Amino acid sequence: MPTLIVILMMSKKAILIGATGLIGHNLLIKLLANENYKAVLVISRKALNINHPKLKVLIINFDELANYASEINGDDVFCCLGTTIKQTPDLSSYRKIDYQYPLEVANIAFANGATTYHLVSSMGAHLKSKLFYSRTKGEVERDLQKIPFLSIHIYRPSLLDGNRKEHRSAENIFIGLMRLINPILIGPLKKYRSIKIEKVADAMLIKGTANETGVHIYASDQIAEIATSA
Repeated sequence: MPTLIVILMMSKKAILIGATGLIGHNLLIKLLANENYKAVLVISRKALNINHPKLKVLIINFDELANYASEINGDDVFCCLGTTIKQTPDLSSYRKIDYQYPLEVANIAFANGATTYHLVSSMGAHLKSKLFYSRTKGEVERDLQKIPFLSIHIYRPSLLDGNRKEHRSAENIFIGLMRLINPILIGPLKKYRSIKIEKVADAMLIKGTANETGVHIYASDQIAEIATSA
């Protein structure tokens, strides 16, 4: 029986949305290198500058997801899709990216046999938040849990520390400040420490191969701990 479990794990297929973002790109590289996954399907609006024998890129219009339903199949779904109010000031478009698309992919993948879903949410996600960003994250978390996946993993990172393609002066200053402050944030304040992009991706990959069941929600400090547990 243990041998059978190992064989099944090594034959898994990952579905990834949000592969062009910082976390998604980092996670994609790790999935392609991981022997537990035989294939990786990326759902994207545009082509990627990556070629790999395990990689298939499905280029789609996300507003027409239902038209691609037969091609969206795999075992583990990883959603790193997201935007910001600055990038997407139109609230209806913002909601599509942070709420509608992740759930549509979840429902399609589940119907096609997927058993696990990994969602990058955000620290502060809450249904009753006065902030549209945080409230939307809370809503997608709530509605994702209505889909009976064998396991759901929700990651709530704090400020993400990484090199972004777009220039964000204020955020870069804040990241630098947080690097100085992080060591003094201890105990219950640890969850407010900034977190490296790579650690979020590492934690997602570790939980992707953990063979767990149920709903799991990880605060930022828990994400960091998982990332260093391997």
